[in-house]
Amino acid sequence: MTLGGATATPYGSVSTFAERRTNLMAKLPGGVAVFASAPVAIRNNDVEHEYRQDSDFYYLTGFAEPEAVLVLCTGHSDHACVLFVRPRDPDREVWDGARAGVDGAVQDFGADAAFPMVELAQRLPDYLQNHERLLYRLGKDRAFDERMLAALEATRGRARRAISWPTQIVDPASILHEMRLFKSKEEVVTMQKAAAITRDGHLAAMQLAKPGRHEYEVEAALRQVFRKNGSERPAYAPIVGSGPNATVLHYRQNDRCMEAGDLLLVDAGCEYGYYASDVTRTFPVNGKFSAPQEAIYRIVLDAQLAAIGATRPGATMERIHEQALTVIVDGLLELGLLAGDRQTIIDEQLYRPFYMHRTSHWLGMDVHDVGAYFRDQKPRPLEAGMVITVEPGIYIAVGNTSVPPEYRGIGVRIEDDVLVTADGQRNLTADIPKSVSEIERACA
Repeated sequence: MTLGGATATPYGSVSTFAERRTNLMAKLPGGVAVFASAPVAIRNNDVEHEYRQDSDFYYLTGFAEPEAVLVLCTGHSDHACVLFVRPRDPDREVWDGARAGVDGAVQDFGADAAFPMVELAQRLPDYLQNHERLLYRLGKDRAFDERMLAALEATRGRARRAISWPTQIVDPASILHEMRLFKSKEEVVTMQKAAAITRDGHLAAMQLAKPGRHEYEVEAALRQVFRKNGSERPAYAPIVGSGPNATVLHYRQNDRCMEAGDLLLVDAGCEYGYYASDVTRTFPVNGKFSAPQEAIYRIVLDAQLAAIGATRPGATMERIHEQALTVIVDGLLELGLLAGDRQTIIDEQLYRPFYMHRTSHWLGMDVHDVGAYFRDQKPRPLEAGMVITVEPGIYIAVGNTSVPPEYRGIGVRIEDDVLVTADGQRNLTADIPKSVSEIERACA
C-alpha cells in the first residue's frame, strides 16, 4: 500500500482503523462525528513547525496529512466514512512531497467517499442533516469551530424541507477517549517498541555523559538514537538537567557544562508509530554516586518500586501516589531532612518543598494521554489495558537552607511506563538500568 514511494499507513492496517471507526459509531447511535486534522503551525515567517497529526484523527484514519476532515455517519449507508483532503497538486508536491489526494483517501485509507477540502462547506450540511447527535470537540480549534458552526447553521436552514439537525454536541472525551485509554495487543506491541528505542537512547546518554561535556551533547545522542531506530520524533522535548538543573521539573535549556560530582537527570522518550514512551533516569556524571546522592536516590527508587508493586486492576492512581509518598516521607524523616509526625507531614503537605508533583499519568498516543482520571468525582480504579507512568522524585533546591549543604542541589526522578494486566502489571521499560549498581555499570 504505497503512494509516491511512501507507505500510506505505516502503523496499523487499514482494517485496524476501520474497526476503530465502527466501534466508535456503535457507541453513537443516530449520530454523526466530525474530526479535523491538526492545523499547520508556522514557526517563523513562512517556515512550518514539524507537522504531527492530531491523535484522535490519526487513531481513526492513519492519515498523517494536514488540511483534512473526517466525517462519520450512522445514517448514511453508502458514505459511513468520508474524508475531505487536499487534492493532488503536482506543483505543490514538488515542494512538500506526495499527497494521497481524493483517490488515495479511498483506495489507501478506506474511506467510502472523499472530496477536496474546498467542498467541505458545501457538503458537510448534507452529512449533518437528520442526525440527532454530533460528536465534535468544540473549543479545541477555534478556527475550525467557525466552519463547524456555519455548517450547523446551514443545516438548520433546511428545516422547512422537513430536515432535522443535530441538537446535541457530544465531546469525544466521553466515547473516543475512553476507547483510546484501553490499549489493544497491537498498541502494546507498538508501545513496547517505543520503549526499546527509548532504552537504547538512555543507555547512550549514560555512556556519553562525562564531566566537561554539555547537556546538549546528551540530548543530541538521545535524538540520534531515536531517529536512527525509526522513531518519528521525541514524544516531548527532552529534559537533560545536570547539577542544580535536575531540581527544575521542566528544565529544557540543556546547555550547562556538566561537572564532576553532578547528577544528570534525563527525562526523555521517543514516539514510535504515534505512541509515546516516557522515561526518566538519574545518574552520576562521573559514574559514581556520592553518599548523599545515593541516599536520596535509594529513597526515590524504593518509592517507585512500591508504587509499581501497587499498580494492578482495582488500584487507583491516588493509592499509587500514596504508596510512593509514604516511602519518600519516611526516607526524608530518616535522613533528618524532614521532622515530625509522618501523617501530619502528609496531611499538611510539608513534603512539597521536596516532592511537588503527582506520581502517575496516562500514557498512549499522547505523552499525557486522554482518559478520565475520576468517575463520579472519585479516583478511577485501574483496569487491564491501561498504561500509566510511575515517576516519583525528590528535588532539593540549591537555596534550601533547611537541609545540610551536602544535600542541596540534588534532584532525582525515576520513571517507567507500566501496563496494567489482568493479574497485576508489566513494566514496559524495565530493562533500562535503574538500581545503583546497574546505573554505575552503565555509566562506567
